[in-house]
Amino acid sequence: MKILLAPDSFKGSMSSKHIIELLTQSAKKHFENCDVISVPMADGGEGTVDAMIEIMHGHRKSHKVTGPLGDPVNASYGVINDSTVILEMAEASGLPLVPAGKRNPYETTSYGTGEMIRHVLEKGYQNIILAIGGSATNDGGMGAAAALGVEFLDKAGLSLAPAGKNLKQIQTICTDHLFEKLTDAQITIMCDVKNPLTGPHGATYVFGPQKGGTPEQLNDLEEGMVHYAKLLKTQFGTDFSAMEGAGAAGGVSVPLLLFSNAKLESGIQAVLHTIHFDSLLQDVDLVITGEGRVDEQSPNGKVLSGIGLACREKNIPVAAIVGGMGPGACKIYDCGIDSIMPIVNHPMDLDTAIRDCDELLLDAADRMFRLIKMGIHMTVR
Repeated sequence: MKILLAPDSFKGSMSSKHIIELLTQSAKKHFENCDVISVPMADGGEGTVDAMIEIMHGHRKSHKVTGPLGDPVNASYGVINDSTVILEMAEASGLPLVPAGKRNPYETTSYGTGEMIRHVLEKGYQNIILAIGGSATNDGGMGAAAALGVEFLDKAGLSLAPAGKNLKQIQTICTDHLFEKLTDAQITIMCDVKNPLTGPHGATYVFGPQKGGTPEQLNDLEEGMVHYAKLLKTQFGTDFSAMEGAGAAGGVSVPLLLFSNAKLESGIQAVLHTIHFDSLLQDVDLVITGEGRVDEQSPNGKVLSGIGLACREKNIPVAAIVGGMGPGACKIYDCGIDSIMPIVNHPMDLDTAIRDCDELLLDAADRMFRLIKMGIHMTVR
């Protein structure tokens, strides 16, 4: 029996690698001679770099960049091979880098993310996978673009500091000094939200509050973002205001889509494509995936849906072991997942579930493999 283990991490409790260790222990207990393939999984959020370098036998490097508040931070990234790297925006411009009392989308900048991109291009990497989850910024990518040579000028022709508060002051966008290596770069931006750049469902109003924006600031930032979108359309002929996904991470993808060969792609699809997941399914009898919570959002580009759909094409059964189930969890069955096994086995609060996660996962794995073993030995009359 050949089993492929491909879980996402359980945020706040277990890494995907640790989950695989526990699942392997249980699998060997029930199927002593089974072959186990370990594929730590992520979908563009926390842990994506770790998962990718584990699967692809890559390694980490780091580079000092400008943090979201202007202070230097040491941002790491993953080297997949001689041409491909994976970057996490959170490493350079992430919300965890900003103390709770200092979170302010007026002031934060994505400049460090642009510095990371520039650095890897200077090192000769041409294929960049950019995970944009966890951003602290709402600057429309103004900071990232500035680090890549784009100048944002006010009505007096003076350069503006690349922060959200200055979006409405931009009168001209100058690309005379655009970093030349950017135009040939292949950039895949992991994006699993469909929010446009502006409007009630756009970058500012949906994501701004978690970045520290007050209602008054959000109204002002939205005014700036609308002005910015109009200027981009006038000067470059592209309307990002209603584009699906353009509002993710405060609009950081906008200048990358405009000035490079960038594309938006589902995070899990980008991961599966990069690791050649289809080839890993060769001769596999069973796939076990998982994530912290399965609910009505899980079919929308999450790990479970990506794994399930890939396996359904090859008629391989998939079981999901999860931290918990929410409303609409059954929708994931339409994405190739055959069964869901929650680890919670009696009423408990979240803190208890996190504290006892190892014991709970081993118990759930034991129940799951017992059912699988029973199914194998059943005779249909």
